[in-house]
Amino acid sequence: MRKKKRRDVLCWLLVAPALMTRAACSLYPILRTFYDGFFQINKIRRVNRFIGLGNYVQMFQDSNIRDTLQFTAVFTAISILLHTVIGVALALMLNAQFKGRKVLRSVVLIPWATPLVVAGIAASWAFNDMYGFINDLIRYLAPGFSCDWLVNPATARFAVVIVDVWKDTPFYAIMILAGLQSIPEDVYEAALADGSGPVSSFFRITLPNIAPLMCTMTVFFSLWRLTQFDLVYAMTQGGPGTSTSLLSYRTYIEAFKNLNFGYASSISVVLCLFMVVVAVTGFRAKRHLDFES
Repeated sequence: MRKKKRRDVLCWLLVAPALMTRAACSLYPILRTFYDGFFQINKIRRVNRFIGLGNYVQMFQDSNIRDTLQFTAVFTAISILLHTVIGVALALMLNAQFKGRKVLRSVVLIPWATPLVVAGIAASWAFNDMYGFINDLIRYLAPGFSCDWLVNPATARFAVVIVDVWKDTPFYAIMILAGLQSIPEDVYEAALADGSGPVSSFFRITLPNIAPLMCTMTVFFSLWRLTQFDLVYAMTQGGPGTSTSLLSYRTYIEAFKNLNFGYASSISVVLCLFMVVVAVTGFRAKRHLDFES
């Protein structure tokens, strides 16, 4: 008994430095962010005073925040929808039997392996009206075509979504591919013997089996979209105006450009609450799917 207690104490002593480091690097900043959200902290004006819910009231009266919230919601919803549809289709294609399948699987991962900042900078060049290859490619089909993709708010938002989907869809597809390969082949053979076609097999066998995995991927991809920063920072700087500004990028602007740390903290708290709601809802849905399967 004593040996077991000593071993337990020794184990805790061994992991204590890691736990303390984790607490210092993660737990303390989170708690401090919640605390600072109740203060007006402006380094330029040298102000640090308690204002209660003042930052939150200001946030929901701020037109820039409303635009940011709107685009964050639209960006996340459309991105997840496209990731799901294209990712599942790509996974089905990669799961098919054909020559060069292994090579194609490797090539498909290139966008995902590209650093997001590099992808954002490259996209800002690609969508340039003067020398970008996107317009050059369209002009081959429609001579005289001209579009300032990153100047018009609607097209800038479209471009950000497209680049985000191009970047991370391969990872989504590879995860779904792993789920497809876990489905026994004899299940499909039995369905084929019963006269089930490819479409029927997909909806009766494939989709129910990969639905829990898709739900998990949707949760994580939603959280990653909500905290997206690198792409917007490198590609559009939140512009034109605030049309492509996401919550994480707005937090950066308030904290490190406006030096309004209290206001930035309150934005971070709201973002954190959104993430908690998404995570809890998603994992409850996954539990329901696991129970049904």
